[in-house]
Amino acid sequence: MTAAHTPTPASGQHGAPHGVGASHLALVVGAIGVVFGDIGTSPLYTLKEAFSPHYGLNSDHDTVLGVLSLAFWSLMVVVTLKYVTIIMRADNEGEGGIMALMALAQRTLKNGSRSAYVVGILGIFGASLFFGDGVITPAISVLGAVEGLEIAAPGLHHFIVPLTVVVLMLVFMAQRFGTEKVGKVFGPITCLWFISLAAIGIWNIVEAPEVLKAFNPYWGARFFIDHGWHGIFILGAVVLAVTGGEALYADMGHFGAPPIRHAWYFFVLPCLVLNYLGQGALVLEHPELVRNPFYEAVPGWALYPMIVLATLAAVIASQAVITGAFSVSRQAMQLGYIPRMRIKHTSHDTIGQIYIPGINWLLMVMVIGLVLAFRSSTNLAVAYGISVSATMLIDTLLLALVARALWPRWRNWVLPLCVVFFVIEVGFVIANGAKLLQGAWFPVVLGIGLFTLMRTWRRGRELMREELRKDGIRVDTFLPGLMLAPPARVPGTAVFLTTDTTVIPHALLHNLKHNKVLHERNVFLTVETLNVPHAPAEKRLKMDQIGDDFYRLIVRFGFMETPDVPLALMRACDVGGMSFDPMDTTYFASRETIVAGRHRGMPIWRDKVFAVMHRNAAPATGFFRIPGNRLVELGSQVEI
Repeated sequence: MTAAHTPTPASGQHGAPHGVGASHLALVVGAIGVVFGDIGTSPLYTLKEAFSPHYGLNSDHDTVLGVLSLAFWSLMVVVTLKYVTIIMRADNEGEGGIMALMALAQRTLKNGSRSAYVVGILGIFGASLFFGDGVITPAISVLGAVEGLEIAAPGLHHFIVPLTVVVLMLVFMAQRFGTEKVGKVFGPITCLWFISLAAIGIWNIVEAPEVLKAFNPYWGARFFIDHGWHGIFILGAVVLAVTGGEALYADMGHFGAPPIRHAWYFFVLPCLVLNYLGQGALVLEHPELVRNPFYEAVPGWALYPMIVLATLAAVIASQAVITGAFSVSRQAMQLGYIPRMRIKHTSHDTIGQIYIPGINWLLMVMVIGLVLAFRSSTNLAVAYGISVSATMLIDTLLLALVARALWPRWRNWVLPLCVVFFVIEVGFVIANGAKLLQGAWFPVVLGIGLFTLMRTWRRGRELMREELRKDGIRVDTFLPGLMLAPPARVPGTAVFLTTDTTVIPHALLHNLKHNKVLHERNVFLTVETLNVPHAPAEKRLKMDQIGDDFYRLIVRFGFMETPDVPLALMRACDVGGMSFDPMDTTYFASRETIVAGRHRGMPIWRDKVFAVMHRNAAPATGFFRIPGNRLVELGSQVEI
């Protein structure tokens, strides 16, 4: 358990200062462009969905004010109070997101305990649901933006889906070039988008200032009184206003908490609230325009420019979700929950900008498949929300655990608030759960599928290590016997990659069997991932000499770092009394072939799934950036 502490603002990967001045303003603008894309496009479809035939609501005075009041107070309680004000204090050395929160919560528990296991299950399930949310966000955002063509030119209705598919294909195809250059214009465009939202809102509020009564929570309470117990189902639409709240926390490591907080409090939140109120004012005056209140609220002369701006905002929101998926995937790889994949760095200056081809093309297929299957933002909105609300609920549970253990001064008021958050989010989950048969099944099935794959990979790796350890030869018994009749020694250093430092690596045994030689120096290398974003310099390497020029070396990386074993060894000048010459070092690795066996640790079908995943995983040597011309790979077969 870590000592109680007061979390400090994160400097993020870029190490930029978070003080006042030009640098802080630049971070605020950058955060607006990257962090708020998802929640910033919610006005495109939230109110339209609330009054869709699915919920059967009439667009009368009291109902409109009730729905607006629920949306406003959801923004205030869930996003402003929970995420921006409280949960962003739970930073894992500057990093946020459900994976970082899970690691922070596990740190408060005894390692290997049942409680730590349950927290890990919750975190991984939440990450799986978050990925499901990420699949829907690009589809619903771009569809909602392009649907403005129906208002401007109803005859173009048949072009909405093809145009959406084209825009999304261009977004995904551009990922391999990176976002460094394009990202510089994200902030100004998104700022213009939010200013336009506020202007449209004010334009319509002036016509019907009655809508300002929605600030009074009485109208939200009255909505439930008027509609009875089934009024809770409207929360399935209200939750759309807060989608993207988790992303504010997940992206904290890139900009730090203060710029995100200031952008939300003083710019994004007021603009969103004004736009929702403006749409409500329009519906109060013209109830028949509730079919698409966002675009109906736009003056005729500004309709086409607004469609273009909305499409750009949707593309930026999609970009933020995609890059977020890359970041979460790398964290999951480092923590051992998904197979290793090829990672391409798209920036020479910023290590956080990465591109994972496998994740990118998988996302593209699923997103475009969603567009073709659902064909409208209204249909997609039915599927949207269940994964978001479930992820938020898991965040609340993890927050309560962190607050109880690490915040002794604050837990007396944070824990009661967690109860409030829990009740609200349970309502969101129930309301969205009622839409399972209408389309909400998709993110649930996707989340469960991803969770099963992640748990299968994790468990399969454990079983494989157990089998290797069972069949292996212990270091403390093998080396003394080997040195009684030592084989020929050749110059140079041999580095043997192994996951278990107590047994002889299979690659060494195969090398002795086939080549009948030993190198002058032999290193048993194990790579570990810590549950912190970046490994401290003093914990990076640990070396022990185990006799006769044999060494045990552990290299540690944080879960946000890209493992580079040769670089780590080169920087370890004279670690343990030796240095590594890259041209005089040969790496040996064993590549296991998995055979599914019955009556072992997992059902046979999971064994087979793990075997397929293991066969298609990127080699550890490539993931650790070991040069191919210094590598010798030796195969072995393992039955699990």
